[in-house]
Amino acid sequence: MKTTQKLKLGLLSIILCTIFLGCNQTKQEEIKEVEVVETTPEGPDFFLLRPEVEKAYGYSHAVKIGNDIKISGAVSMDDEGNPTAIGDIEQQMKNCYSDLEKILKHYGCTFDDVIVENVFTTNMPQFLEVAGYRNEIYKGRFPTGSWLGVKELAIPEFMIEIELEAHKAK
Repeated sequence: MKTTQKLKLGLLSIILCTIFLGCNQTKQEEIKEVEVVETTPEGPDFFLLRPEVEKAYGYSHAVKIGNDIKISGAVSMDDEGNPTAIGDIEQQMKNCYSDLEKILKHYGCTFDDVIVENVFTTNMPQFLEVAGYRNEIYKGRFPTGSWLGVKELAIPEFMIEIELEAHKAK
């Protein structure tokens, strides 16, 4: 490194020290008293509800990192990935919540731990007629989220897809 660069870095260090610390003995003593806690990052924990279906489509149904859980959109399907409750949005919604509950339980959570819920539907008027069912799911409070009317979902028979984010308190 050139001498002028070293001088500039040295001068910058002195200025920052003066601005942020005041460079007096009291401030330096305060800094010495701060305990540094070393943490190790917790890797993601992936969960597959229907491993063969999810591998075929290329996604994980849920990922937990620390206390946060991201859950992919649940749709009304059987274990082979075939649509169920075709033409019945209310039953499809109930099937979605049933799968979501299984995933939450896997992580020791309930719907009380859900902080975000996004609903995608191909028929908003029909969804609005049956959306009251959510009162049976969310007993204490509702999460944040969005309801979105979409042209289509992954398979034409799917009328609704629900994704969640949850936070598991320690």
